[in-house]
Amino acid sequence: MAGDTTITVIGNLTVDPELRFTPSGAAVCNFTVASTPRAFDKQTNDWVDQETLFMRCSVWREAAENVAESLTKGTRVIVQGRLKARSYETKEGERRTSTELEVDEIGPSMKYATAKVTRKQPGNGQNTAQGGYQPQGGGNTRPQSSGPSQGQPWGQQQASYDWGAGNDQEPPY
Repeated sequence: MAGDTTITVIGNLTVDPELRFTPSGAAVCNFTVASTPRAFDKQTNDWVDQETLFMRCSVWREAAENVAESLTKGTRVIVQGRLKARSYETKEGERRTSTELEVDEIGPSMKYATAKVTRKQPGNGQNTAQGGYQPQGGGNTRPQSSGPSQGQPWGQQQASYDWGAGNDQEPPY
């Protein structure tokens, strides 16, 4: 959205992500990322940890379920999202504001780890407005395939053009 403050935070999950569901059935996953910047101290000729930022994060819907299933405490992650300020009142009547990151994208950092990605079919009958291209009808649309075939990681169909057949037609590009 225009005017939103978008940031990227790289750090470690402080606890296992907590998955909950709203009364309407929407999944929400909450977690905290600890990000500690480092600076080089010329006097000691060593790297020194700076003050740690603890960023409270929330992610919604299918992505929330994926996060809860895939990430655990201590995992180094890259989180991108929009800063949101929430105002609330304490039991004592004091007005407070907290800042949290409404996550758009999250993934494990590959700097010190490896990961095996398992693609899920979008939607599973639910609204998939969170990320990904969704055709809106009208125009030229093709029916969705049932998923990528073996050896075709991007789900593209194999071209049926035989380059050695001596055909006079143009190549398929």
